[in-house]
Amino acid sequence: MCCVRQQAFKRRASKIDSKKLALRIVDAAKDKLGEQLTVLDMRALTSFCDYFVIVTAGSMRQVNAISDSIQDELAKDRIKPLSQVRSNDQSGWIVLDFNSVVAHIFYEPMREFYALEHLWADAKKVRLSKKLVAKKL
Repeated sequence: MCCVRQQAFKRRASKIDSKKLALRIVDAAKDKLGEQLTVLDMRALTSFCDYFVIVTAGSMRQVNAISDSIQDELAKDRIKPLSQVRSNDQSGWIVLDFNSVVAHIFYEPMREFYALEHLWADAKKVRLSKKLVAKKL
């Protein structure tokens, strides 16, 4: 049953371009005032995903709100992460794996500590339009 479920997920995920999926994740994170939004193109470096989306939140509550926002937005198209996230996670780092795109939502001190951008420094940064990154009022 597990293999059938993974194959179904891959079919749904492949219908949407991975870059568009990453940008939808950015947009959903921005809706909850996510900061320091970064998209890394991982295609030349890894085989496990195409893009990393990295987001910073100012509080633990905001980390969970951003995670919920991303999951709710993608659930509209029946796209769900490969694993479940505990509600009210207090780790300071939530990872949402959408197969071709992996979203990392950090509480600010955790992002500074783990410094994924430095760890994956060879990855190209995807340029985000000012319109997409502009704060929504």
